[in-house]
Amino acid sequence: MVDNGAMEITLTGTGSPLPDPNRAGPSTLVKADETRILVDAGRGVVMRLAGASTMPNQLSGVLITHLHSDHICALGDVITTHWIMSQGIATLPIHGPKGTAQYVSRVLDSLEPDIGYRISHHDLLRNGPMVEVTEHDGGDHFSIGDVQIECARTEHAPVAPTLGYRLAHRGVVAALVGDTIPCEGLAKLVESADVYVQTVIRDDIVRNIPSAMLQDILDYHSTVSQAGQTAAAGGVRTLVLTHMVPPPTPDQYDEWRAIAAKHFDGEVVIGDDLTTINAD
Repeated sequence: MVDNGAMEITLTGTGSPLPDPNRAGPSTLVKADETRILVDAGRGVVMRLAGASTMPNQLSGVLITHLHSDHICALGDVITTHWIMSQGIATLPIHGPKGTAQYVSRVLDSLEPDIGYRISHHDLLRNGPMVEVTEHDGGDHFSIGDVQIECARTEHAPVAPTLGYRLAHRGVVAALVGDTIPCEGLAKLVESADVYVQTVIRDDIVRNIPSAMLQDILDYHSTVSQAGQTAAAGGVRTLVLTHMVPPPTPDQYDEWRAIAAKHFDGEVVIGDDLTTINAD
């Protein structure tokens, strides 16, 4: 449990679409008192949740930023494991942009054989996974437990819509943002945030990689410099870099921090899987 009104933010996946033995797919876990919220569900997230001492049946809800596969490909694992570990009696709330309900429905369809097998085998399982999907747009507000959540549209075209989330709990604010470039919605989310978690790329490196598909990512991700600028403009306390492309090795972390620090004089955290930030 997290005491004194604090939030504990754990990076349960700091990778990108490219497989990495040390980085699970994009996801972040927020703990606030008894509330546990998962933001995105990239590959390997259930194992990383276990590493963060949280089982899927302990989740209070899931927030989805957008429907790119690397951010949602393990959602089926989260749903299935939540269902089994709760013995079929708990509902998993899932929140996301338009299209989330259809995606979750298709995930459940893909699990139909497994659901049938398990219900046939376990007397305790009398129904399939229970999920409650709510789709949101920018400007929406809702709560999960005692955590107040605000949505804002971000910019990741041609992916649309995409959402970022501002989570507030007893005066502590965390902005958790998926793939985006600087935009009005992003600026609103990070304003005076204690912690700002942002996916980033090193555009100076990517530009020199001879791959047309890698060049394509330059126009719809925040660079490290842009993340620093956004954090500074918003008066953020701690900037957390995740989903880093290309992924840095530990000996390169100071270089990444220095790029952000040219624009932002607060704390800069380079995210490894299971990096934890305590905000209070």
